[in-house]
Amino acid sequence: MNEYPEGPDRRHRRPEGVGDRTVEALGALSKALETTERARGHLYSFHQLTGGADLELDRAVRLLREAGHPEWAEKVEAEILGRNVIPGHWTFQIVEAYDDTYYRPFWELERGAVSELALGRDHLYEAEMKEARHTPGHPDHTARPPAAGA
Repeated sequence: MNEYPEGPDRRHRRPEGVGDRTVEALGALSKALETTERARGHLYSFHQLTGGADLELDRAVRLLREAGHPEWAEKVEAEILGRNVIPGHWTFQIVEAYDDTYYRPFWELERGAVSELALGRDHLYEAEMKEARHTPGHPDHTARPPAAGA
């Protein structure tokens, strides 16, 4: 008995009646969403880095005072500490607005398209690419992990 089943699992097999263009279109839609996921991650990095810099200003203010430069400490406190990054917004508000306005609607649309057009089966394009590129019988080109109990 082959411990590595051949072909993609049911979850990654194209449903009957789903054409090549649909699989390609859903692959492109998913790729665009994955790029948006990366952009969202960068936005969270921006949020955390900016917040970390703002917290580090507390130390800078303290050290400026200890070094005998209270006027500079006050200037940093008044001008930069807690400052909006764009008018009326801290970074958390930018993240929330991005999620509400762009990311969540995009995610919901992509999920809806996959659900309606491919019976909810994800990554059909990639699964078919994997199948087309595998070397039959090669242990590092298996379609799936070993069968349970193998």
